[in-house]
Amino acid sequence: MLVSTGEQNSGGAMEQVGDNIIRHVSNSDIDHPIFSFPHLFHIDPTHPLYSWLAAMSVTKHVLMLWIVALTVGLVVILPIQRYVQQRRLIPTGLMNALELIVSFVRDSIVKPNVGPKWVNSWAPLILTFLFFIFFANAIGMIPIFDVLGVINRFIFHVPANDSHNFINGLLHGGPTATGNFNVTAALAIITFLSIIIAGTKAHGFIQHWKNLVPHGLPGFVYVILIPIEIIGMFVKPFALTMRLAANMTGGHIALLAILSFMAIFADMFHSVSAGLGVALISVPLAAAISGLEIIVIIVQAYVFTLLSAVFIGMAINVHH
Repeated sequence: MLVSTGEQNSGGAMEQVGDNIIRHVSNSDIDHPIFSFPHLFHIDPTHPLYSWLAAMSVTKHVLMLWIVALTVGLVVILPIQRYVQQRRLIPTGLMNALELIVSFVRDSIVKPNVGPKWVNSWAPLILTFLFFIFFANAIGMIPIFDVLGVINRFIFHVPANDSHNFINGLLHGGPTATGNFNVTAALAIITFLSIIIAGTKAHGFIQHWKNLVPHGLPGFVYVILIPIEIIGMFVKPFALTMRLAANMTGGHIALLAILSFMAIFADMFHSVSAGLGVALISVPLAAAISGLEIIVIIVQAYVFTLLSAVFIGMAINVHH
């Protein structure tokens, strides 16, 4: 499937596997946008005044962010609004599950870290992180685009190199938006700014920055300690960025590499039977890793929200 849905190369399976894996986990580039603004508005992107529009075309991960935002709205926001409007005392169905999650995050993650005074201020942000990251991770595990590619190729017999076909345009890039370092960096920047805002609201702007280092130490210690603390400020969001994106990308690379064994062995022995024989091992192993990925989806959403709450709490509760 990796080869059939990708662009055809002249080399064997060994030469194609690496490029196919990278293409299936990375974002689609501006050469393969899903929607191109210059084309939509009949603007010439080669004109110096409008060339910047080419970089704003909708790529795979931008589309996935829209889908995730829509999913969060349908699954989380609308049920909560309907529940509030109906003024029910006892939640049922989906709302019951949402209340359980909200209560757990508020009482077990946010409150112990930021304190009871600030729990209502920061619980909405932490919950937004949790739901957004979870749905982004989960939707990225659903092989929607791969199935569309197989149907497009083998049922509608559309060539893989047909650049004008809309479905072929969807096959470039991976579906997991949180595997994109730009997306996770944006989430981490929100946490970084929240740390500063939380410390400023709790202690004042000047005092927040004074709280970066302990008071009453010898002067020469501050020469070493202040640069370390400043570096630590940027290490926290950097760690959040790398941890989430690397874990989500690594799992997909492992799955694709294992499934690629079928094409590699079939090409090495010039036999389809060899590929089918390897499939008896590769497919169950890939299924097992997919099960592990389901756990990773939940754990990574939890870890990001937990660390964000911890970092915000450290700015508020300096004495801790």
